[in-house]
Amino acid sequence: MIIREAAMFAAAVRPEQYPPGGRPEIALSGRSNVGKSSLINNLLQRKNLARTSGQPGKTQTLNFYAINQAWFFVDLPGYGYAKTSKTDRARWGQFIEAYLTGREELAGVIQLVDFRHPPMESDQLMVEWLRYQAIPFVVAGSKADKLPKGRWQKQVGEIRRELALAPATAVIPFSAETGQGREELAGWLTERLTARSGGGEKK
Repeated sequence: MIIREAAMFAAAVRPEQYPPGGRPEIALSGRSNVGKSSLINNLLQRKNLARTSGQPGKTQTLNFYAINQAWFFVDLPGYGYAKTSKTDRARWGQFIEAYLTGREELAGVIQLVDFRHPPMESDQLMVEWLRYQAIPFVVAGSKADKLPKGRWQKQVGEIRRELALAPATAVIPFSAETGQGREELAGWLTERLTARSGGGEKK
């Protein structure tokens, strides 16, 4: 996947704030502080395109990143942060659901889970919801470099069981520090963008 251009395009909470339609979009979903911004920066080979933060719950909008003037990454607000108010969680949930169910340009979702631990109940609920909505997704296990490689196969199996994944749904150990899993995710992205647009990006 060759990245020629990558830039923040829009921060939105309402459909009228979304970019003009026509270009396919890949959304990133996961718990607060699971590493969505780091994944974006690593995949796009940009150091600070998506701002990382040690403060969970920092992202409060749908952040659209324009890639090669051909498609968008869409960073969704993280879920599951206990200190976020119930009002904010409800509000975020509403505009995330509105985007995922109503956005024709959505080509797929990268669902992040912390590879070091079993998926949380909120992860299970999100994956179950994606399945129910028939939205194509792949599971990326972030921070894989923090777990010894000898435990990876067992951890992948545990994630598959906890999330009740179909055999065709991939679980990709990923590390923003080492680049582990980048090529596999890039391959999935290429497939989804090609399927959505009939052309898409080339590796």
